[in-house]
This record gives sequence, C-alpha cells and structure tokens, in this order.
Amino acid sequence: MRGSRYLVKKSAAVLLWLCLCQSLVSLAGELEAYPDVAPAPPLALMDLGNKRHDLDQYRGRVVLVNFWATWCPPCLVEMPAMQRLKDNFPGTTFTILAVNVKETREKAWRFRQLVNVDFTVLLDKAGKAADDWSVSMYPTSYLIDKTGRIRYVAYGTPAWESAAVKQLIQTLLESDDPQPLANAN
Repeated sequence: MRGSRYLVKKSAAVLLWLCLCQSLVSLAGELEAYPDVAPAPPLALMDLGNKRHDLDQYRGRVVLVNFWATWCPPCLVEMPAMQRLKDNFPGTTFTILAVNVKETREKAWRFRQLVNVDFTVLLDKAGKAADDWSVSMYPTSYLIDKTGRIRYVAYGTPAWESAAVKQLIQTLLESDDPQPLANAN
C-alpha cells in the first residue's frame, strides 16, 4: 500500500512537472543545418546495460545523438516526442543515441523508466563526450548522416514530430549525398 501511494505521488509530481515544463517548450530550438558538414567527433560510451557503443559502428545509419540530463526540464518534455519520432521509422536505419551527461547509471535508468522510452541511453559520466561535441546547453542534438557526418544541430527542443523533421530524416535515409540539405523549420 505504501509503495502504491509513493507511485501515485511520484506520478502526480511528474505530471505537474510536465505541465510546468510546457512553458519552456516555447524556448524550443530548431533543427538547423550544421554550419560545417564534417565528420562527427568520436563517441564511444557504455549504455545502461554496460554494453559499449561506438558511433563508428553506426555507419550506414541515420543517427540522432541527443545530449541530456535528468535535471533538465526540456529534456523531460522532449524524450517522449523523440520516442514517437523513432516509432515513425520502424524497419529503417534511423537510430537514437541519448547521451546522459555527468549522472549515475541509476539516475539515468530511473529517468528512462519514468519517461518510458526504449531507445539507447549512453552514459557520459565525466562529461568528456559532451566537451568533445562542444555541448554548452541541454538538450543539444545532432543529426548524423549515413556517412558519419553531422548534418543538423538543435540547441533546445525542436518539434521532433513535425512533418519537416520527419521529411528531413526520410531524405537522409534515402540519400548517400554528404552535401547539406534544407533546414527543417
């Protein structure tokens, strides 16, 4: 009984937090063309199950690399939208790697359970990957093409479920051309 009360209180707190966070969505970022189409920096981290992931292993896939933290309200808001975005591309080579920065495995795992997502969560315990990728705010996301180049960046929370973002990802999935494409507004 005590456990179920805790769960109800926790769920109510999360719902209240989400409502409060909605006001922050107005600070949403846009997915914009990366200014210098270049190979992505190295990214080799452990996931929540202690399995190593190296971005080089994802060549031939379109990858959304998202840097986040549990204390970041926009991160909490965007995670379910990113899950729905992923769900729009079943059976494709679109992949999400969500990089939790400077937090414990347990904290990241609980957050992932709370927001109910099934994409890969990587742990950047020391923040080195975030530094290598020049992350200065959370969330920051990079869209990587099949050749391993950064094509788009978002500082903040873009409209992940917009038709423009979906079309941009679809175009990257169909293309091997490393030249920049149009912005997603």
